[in-house]
Amino acid sequence: MSKKDDQITGEREDSVEPPVAEPPPARVSSADVPPGAPAPRVARFGEGPEGRGARRERGVSGARAGFFERVAQFLRDIRAEMRRVSWPTANEVKNTTIITLIAVIFFAIYLFVVDQALAFLIAQLEHLVNWLIGIV
Repeated sequence: MSKKDDQITGEREDSVEPPVAEPPPARVSSADVPPGAPAPRVARFGEGPEGRGARRERGVSGARAGFFERVAQFLRDIRAEMRRVSWPTANEVKNTTIITLIAVIFFAIYLFVVDQALAFLIAQLEHLVNWLIGIV
């Protein structure tokens, strides 16, 4: 190697700083978060081991719950969500049903009229073409 190559190589080694490895942030399980708080942060790309993408899980550690425990938790979650649903009153259901029926009838009549008009125009165009060609 020449002196110039040594200088270039030396400068390259000196100018490149080793990357500062910051430990990834501590994982928070969804069980550790109090109710009403936002969900734990999802790992970003590059936070996994050796710079690979981290698995996008909720950070739950430990053994996985059994099948029946998971089904029971699922049913409890369904009940909790159904309690939060705002159900319409009978009067609101009646009014929206009437509006829907009126809209369906209106569009049915509109599409029928447009279809008949286009059918009439196509029939007249066919008669015109036949007259121009000379077919009676």
